Amino acid sequence: MGTLSPESIEKIGFASVGKNLCISDRASFYNPSRISFGNNVRIDDFCVLSAGIGGINIGSYIHIGVFSSLIGAGKITLRDFCNISSRVSVYSSNDDYSGFAMTSPVLPSRYTSVTHADVFMNKHVIIGSGSVILPGVTLGEGAAIGALSLVKSDCNAFRIYGGNPLREIKMRKRNLLDLEKAFYLEQGDTGRR
Repeated sequence: MGTLSPESIEKIGFASVGKNLCISDRASFYNPSRISFGNNVRIDDFCVLSAGIGGINIGSYIHIGVFSSLIGAGKITLRDFCNISSRVSVYSSNDDYSGFAMTSPVLPSRYTSVTHADVFMNKHVIIGSGSVILPGVTLGEGAAIGALSLVKSDCNAFRIYGGNPLREIKMRKRNLLDLEKAFYLEQGDTGRR
């Protein structure tokens, strides 16, 4: 994967940029002045981040896998240690499919009925490959979403979910919280943010 140099990243014009970013030179960014990054973030090939009015806020120690997209007018937040696998789609805007209105971003808004709502992923959330996250969803700390899942409602902390329709499968272990503390101690960082 070819990556952007720090100078190239600066020229894009992001709202804020942390340290140690690894961003593919094949990723695409729209409205970059509304996109912010923490430290130690990796964005793989062919990802699309398209920020609307709410913007996109990406914390630290985040990976966004190949062919994933974060798109919409609502705010999209990924807190520290989130992991987005390949081909994941996160939407903070969604058309009305009922037939009540027309659907297409090329139409004037008076002909459409688009829903915009923030998407919030707490720390240590992991999203499996091919999953879709719809507007208005909050994923609790440590929530895990299995591959090929459709998430259209909130998910509780430290639970594993999967499928379409989405269902809770089981509890997720919390060992990763102790590992987070150990990691920060090793880095000489208290981890308080």
